[in-house]
Amino acid sequence: MSERNTTENIYPRNPKKSYALMELVKGQGFQTKKQPEDTVFVWPHLLYIELIAALVFLAGLLWVCTFKHAPLEDMASADTTPNPMKAPWYFLGLQELLVFFDPWLAGMVLPSLIVVGMIAIPYLDINPKGVGYWAWKERPFAIWTFQFGWVQWWVFIIIGVFFRGLDWAWYWPWDDWHQHKPSSGATLNDMNVILEGWGMSVSAANMSTYIMTIGYFAVFMVLPAILWRKFSRNLGFARYVTVWGLMALLWISPVKVFLRLGFNIKYFLVTPWFKV
Repeated sequence: MSERNTTENIYPRNPKKSYALMELVKGQGFQTKKQPEDTVFVWPHLLYIELIAALVFLAGLLWVCTFKHAPLEDMASADTTPNPMKAPWYFLGLQELLVFFDPWLAGMVLPSLIVVGMIAIPYLDINPKGVGYWAWKERPFAIWTFQFGWVQWWVFIIIGVFFRGLDWAWYWPWDDWHQHKPSSGATLNDMNVILEGWGMSVSAANMSTYIMTIGYFAVFMVLPAILWRKFSRNLGFARYVTVWGLMALLWISPVKVFLRLGFNIKYFLVTPWFKV
């Protein structure tokens, strides 16, 4: 019996149906590994639930807007500059990054890398499990990575909205937000300047910052291959370098914040083209 006849016997054509199975092929799908009888259509099973969720969210948003109005301010004037000048809340994460990075890094490079990383996820994820359902235990790396980036972004937004006051200084909710904060007196220095203060020459200090930066990325390139050999081997070379390169960039923001707040280091790498 030919494969076409087998297909028609298993799934006979039905004129009452608006869909039909075109052909059977040997093997299973890479992602789902499910038979046709174990699947359901997106409409109405999925979109119906998503529509209800969207309506509930819209109703909640309308309820909030009824009791909490947007704070409209006076018309812009060239004679008066608001202090602080804050972007809309969804951009305050980027504005907060300006405290720790060069403007073109915080405003262009890092957001672009976020977008590129999200686009690359389907091509980097080789785990066929957990497709179509919540699978925390089956996809720990993917879920924890996403949660780390998502929480990190919201932390920067919350800081910009609720804790940045006059002159972009740190204000607690119980502080007087109409009074300027006195200078902390802490001096911010670049890493190469600190090394020069320890007795290094200018060239040696600059070279040390380059070596430390390369060492930072080298840790992300080497350590996972030692700790998670099977996972790293399954990724392949190209995916491995891409995944852990993006992971190193994902960690660079909290590391930079830690160096600034803990050791008053403004930039740990200074080049003629950019500062990190």
